[in-house]
Amino acid sequence: MVPTDVTDPAYYHRVVDCQWACPAHTDVPEYIRLVAQGRHTEAYLLNRESNVFPGILGRTCDRPCEPACRRTRVDGKPVAICRLKRVAADHRGDVSAHLPTAPSLSNGRRIALVGAGPASLTVCNDLAPLGYACVVFEKLDRPGGLMRTNIPAFRLPPRVLDEEIAMITGMGVEMRYSTPVDSMRGLLDEGWDAVFVGSGAPKGKELDLPGRWDAPDRVHVGIQWLESVHFGHVDAVGPRVLIIGVGNTAMDCCRTAKRLGATEVRVMARRSRPHFKASAWELDDAQEEGVEIVENHAPRRFVLDGGRLVGMEFDRLAWSEGPDGRARSEVVETVLLPCDDVVLAIGQDNAFPWIERDVGIEFGEWDMPVVDRTTFQSSRPGVFFGGDAAWGPENIIWAVEHGHQAAISIHNHCRGLPLAERPAWGMNLGSARLGMHAWEYSNDYEPAPRTRMNHVDLVARFEALDTEVELGFTPEQTAREVERCLNCDIETHFGAELCIECDACIDVCPASCLTITQDVESEDALRARLTAPAVNLQQPMYVSAPLPQTLRVMVKDEDICIHCGLCAERCPTAAWDMQKFQLLISYAGRPACPSHASV
Repeated sequence: MVPTDVTDPAYYHRVVDCQWACPAHTDVPEYIRLVAQGRHTEAYLLNRESNVFPGILGRTCDRPCEPACRRTRVDGKPVAICRLKRVAADHRGDVSAHLPTAPSLSNGRRIALVGAGPASLTVCNDLAPLGYACVVFEKLDRPGGLMRTNIPAFRLPPRVLDEEIAMITGMGVEMRYSTPVDSMRGLLDEGWDAVFVGSGAPKGKELDLPGRWDAPDRVHVGIQWLESVHFGHVDAVGPRVLIIGVGNTAMDCCRTAKRLGATEVRVMARRSRPHFKASAWELDDAQEEGVEIVENHAPRRFVLDGGRLVGMEFDRLAWSEGPDGRARSEVVETVLLPCDDVVLAIGQDNAFPWIERDVGIEFGEWDMPVVDRTTFQSSRPGVFFGGDAAWGPENIIWAVEHGHQAAISIHNHCRGLPLAERPAWGMNLGSARLGMHAWEYSNDYEPAPRTRMNHVDLVARFEALDTEVELGFTPEQTAREVERCLNCDIETHFGAELCIECDACIDVCPASCLTITQDVESEDALRARLTAPAVNLQQPMYVSAPLPQTLRVMVKDEDICIHCGLCAERCPTAAWDMQKFQLLISYAGRPACPSHASV
């Protein structure tokens, strides 16, 4: 086997599972350590470098980092990464002096951005400090996009949105509110150097069933309904409400209905819980508030009596696996559920009626623009897409990463450089050793279970629409939870030339992740020789250079290592060392590999 190249930033980056899984590649272990030290301002700024909206995402992120967390392999529950992000945001000091600023002189380039959602705001965050004149066109009278109108205030207080958005608009970004763009041709004719479309997926999907249009004032489309609630156009709902769909938007709708006076709220799902799109914690919060989740029911028709909506008819389904391995359903019975209102939350669609089809922007399947997944440019040079407008609905953290990448492309485009040439990433790697048996990080295993979030009392949370339900962690809870992190960025760095093959590291390893063995040509054959069987074949396997005494190799299954440092403590020759890995990410105009930081 070819020895593993640990000077490639991608190798150790992949070992840091949470950071690898995060679309924006936030340095999770480092900001958790900063929180542990009470350095909340530094933790916030480290977060903001990559994810831009720590306070917003600390409350609303879909948490792709947490299923990847190495802690799940130890006790089944990930570190509460998202909620620790909120701790940093809630307890930070004044960060204004540390934020990027726009130069006094513009670079002469003008960028138009359609929509004031997270993708467009991230582009502004990256380009305004480089001297670009960023002008945002927003159809509403305030910024935030669906973050503001579709995430209820009881989950995301407006003050958090306003604070973090102001950090970007305060750079001198020109915001044109109540200014919808109704013609791409007209926008292009204004002579912008680049155009970014971050208009989201603003159209809720319909449910075209018998009776749908016979009582239109009692059947609502989820995202439009939430927007109407946000702006005060809807302030009440009937006592019995059915929510069709079981995604995160459906969870926001059912919990909002409870706050508008509904006493009986049911969420109707075609499949069983393992197939739900809603996050597990969203489902738990809804059920805590008395929402009933009904599985295996497919809507059949709306039922009216004298022109008034009185219920919906559903087919109760039984699911099985067909001969081809695909799931198939069978109707067991048809049932009628009474209701006064129905909210449709079955998905979102993009809507581009304002983009003329003859301006050089190609549209493909589902009437979506054809967008390059690396450069984010459409088929028309200089026109870029990101966020939900690019490939359909995603979560906020994906929109942020889209914004970062689109900003790089816009910067290249305006300088006449190839868009596909992405700036390289770098890394720092340095010993975390403080003494013979002391490290810069806490390497003791903390057996505490995952910390539960404290919530406002059930009665109090229904008194106002903007009563935030989650209270955040107390200092005591924070202190326990940060210790659950396994510090996966503190890497077991091996120097083959120092190894004397004494097997001390293998003996002491609590996870049995180390093996000294004869080298073989294939990875499969080498994995078969591991001390403990390899379970996750997607995780890297470290292979050393030949050991000096026998020419055997040291092999490590990165998947099961818990970064405890016992191998480095036990090694008599310091062949093993615990070294802190830092991924250096490139952004528009900010290369990641200064000479002092590259390996």
